[in-house]
Amino acid sequence: MIVVNWERRELLRACLLSLRAQVFRDFETVVVDNGSGDGSPDMVRAEFPEAALIRNPENRGFCAGNNQGIALARGRYLALLNNDAEADPLWLRELVAGTASEPRIGMWASKILVYEARDIIDKVGHLLYPDGQNRGRGCGQRDCGQYSQPEEALFPDGCAAMYDRAVFETAGAFDEDFFAYGDDAELGLRARLAGWRCRYVPTAVVYHHHSSTLGRFSEDRLVLVERNRLWLAAKLFPWRLLVLNPVYTTIRLAANALAAVRGRGEAGGFAAERGWWPALRVLSRAYLAALRGLPRMLAKRRLVRRQRKLSDRDFLRLLRRFRITARELAFQAPPHKAVGCRL
Repeated sequence: MIVVNWERRELLRACLLSLRAQVFRDFETVVVDNGSGDGSPDMVRAEFPEAALIRNPENRGFCAGNNQGIALARGRYLALLNNDAEADPLWLRELVAGTASEPRIGMWASKILVYEARDIIDKVGHLLYPDGQNRGRGCGQRDCGQYSQPEEALFPDGCAAMYDRAVFETAGAFDEDFFAYGDDAELGLRARLAGWRCRYVPTAVVYHHHSSTLGRFSEDRLVLVERNRLWLAAKLFPWRLLVLNPVYTTIRLAANALAAVRGRGEAGGFAAERGWWPALRVLSRAYLAALRGLPRMLAKRRLVRRQRKLSDRDFLRLLRRFRITARELAFQAPPHKAVGCRL
């Protein structure tokens, strides 16, 4: 069990208390603190002596923090839980029970609900738009049982996920260039290319304080999201899809602009709170950062292509199966605003 923390002492305490309350007990906890100045490490040592603690002198990000935890942990199965999430007491038991399924399943996705409104879905696995942008499946919907069956998912959300250690041994660890956001999508798709599959476990429930680290409308968060989806596409997508990336992105941005004008979706919320100029600033910062890192991503792309077990045709078929449209991305209700049940 790995928990990465940065400056969230009280949320971290609640997270660790939820782990202490787990019905399944055969696990170890590793807390990786990324240079917090709020007393988080001291709190962990004083109140949770059962947890191993890694103290970084600076914020190394979600990816490097999890990689440190993975290297220290000893078990075959590696569960990740955000510091701003609290696990239902049955969470680990249900994830572990989900390992007794089909072969080549090396990733398990949780049902993640909004902490403040526990009948609203944050995400149940993920969907992907063809330019590399991902979105939580079911985001903003009321939980009416429409996602109550175990089934295949594209990849798990890093907020509350479990991986077989063999996934990291064959597909590689988190890409630390990503730092945070979109890193679970990149790892999940890279694992799919390496031949691994993902299982959604609806009885493994976690409650999440959405976007509590940087905030929903933080420019830094949005820059990382947009930069990283470009890097993901450059690193993993077949060329036939990659060359169409500007077209798909133009369609997505146009849909976001329409949603902003109508006050809908995340774009509408951002426009209402921050205005239009910050949105343009986010895009320019993200694309400049993406261009600077593009040579590294293309070098990594060659290694991924050599190791892949999934053909381009099968990978494209997988992406079509778990695709989200530009309109759905733009107009989808954010997790704090529920919509009617979709049964």
